[in-house]
Amino acid sequence: MLRHFFIVGIMSDIFNKLLILRTPQIGPVKYNKLVEKFGSVDAVVDAISPSAVVRDSVSREMETAARLNITYISDSDDLYPRALYDVPNHPPVITARGNLETLRRRAFGIVGTRHATATGMGFVADLACEFALRGIAVVSGMAIGTDTAAHRGAMRASGNTQTIAVLGGGVDYIWPVENESLYYEIIERGVVVSEMPVGFVPNGSNFVMRNRWIAGMVEKLILGEADLKSGSMTTARFAIETNRELWAIPSHPADSRSLGPNSLIASGAAKLCMGVGDFFDMDKKSIPVTKKNTGTNESENDVLDKLGTIPVSESVLTQIVKKSVSEIKRDLVVLELRGIIKKVDGGYIKL
Repeated sequence: MLRHFFIVGIMSDIFNKLLILRTPQIGPVKYNKLVEKFGSVDAVVDAISPSAVVRDSVSREMETAARLNITYISDSDDLYPRALYDVPNHPPVITARGNLETLRRRAFGIVGTRHATATGMGFVADLACEFALRGIAVVSGMAIGTDTAAHRGAMRASGNTQTIAVLGGGVDYIWPVENESLYYEIIERGVVVSEMPVGFVPNGSNFVMRNRWIAGMVEKLILGEADLKSGSMTTARFAIETNRELWAIPSHPADSRSLGPNSLIASGAAKLCMGVGDFFDMDKKSIPVTKKNTGTNESENDVLDKLGTIPVSESVLTQIVKKSVSEIKRDLVVLELRGIIKKVDGGYIKL
């Protein structure tokens, strides 16, 4: 009985906080000012007297959340990401879907362009896997390209709680649609979070704020390939503003995707990231690591690790994997038969 009243009390508190946040023209900044002015959330609700429309909307949202197994987490909850709590005007309430214990992990962020090279995505995936093997959750934005490589790389590690996807829309809104399968993999073995209402369809400004929360949730942010004018560079700027440790993976200077990371390294704003050895003492063997068994042999894994959401041709694979065309073709056939990869226009992609 006591637990019942405790749960009811929590939901009542969330309901009142959402009444404030879902009232037009009120965001985290005004929310904080109102609470400071009136002294409590309940007092703010009494003062602004949310309309019946707002109350009905919040009620329906919470009903949908309960049906979809979506959890509301306020900044007074111990599950709320501690690093995010330190960011000024952080979201008073976030929603989460998946393995909530992931939010208790140390967290490193990895972001970069949607149009990443196969080599760039392979490097990011390997780095993310090494982080996950050491109990660190990899945070990214679930976009195609670099973000996808980061999430999938983390989930190559055995076990759960490896990755966190921060979404621009509602926590139930899957975007991009190409990453629907990735979304469901993440909620099985990690968690997706959002500050937006359940069911909310995002616009451009929401992704800017999403980038701020990615930077805010992590100890360190690693930037992969990125153009100078990109969302990933915005995330890097947020990391600098919030005093997060910023790292950048260098790229070939002739490629426009190198301009972001290379400029940050050159200016001293970011540390040079050459691999997992930059973050851990690789001479210490105190942490046993075992990679997830994918059912593939070493030769096939060499090929699989270089594939992502961007098609890679057989000829390119022979160059980056350093194998003969016949060996590449053999491995591709086996992987395709197992349903791990798919042939599309331009080459092969990982499923």
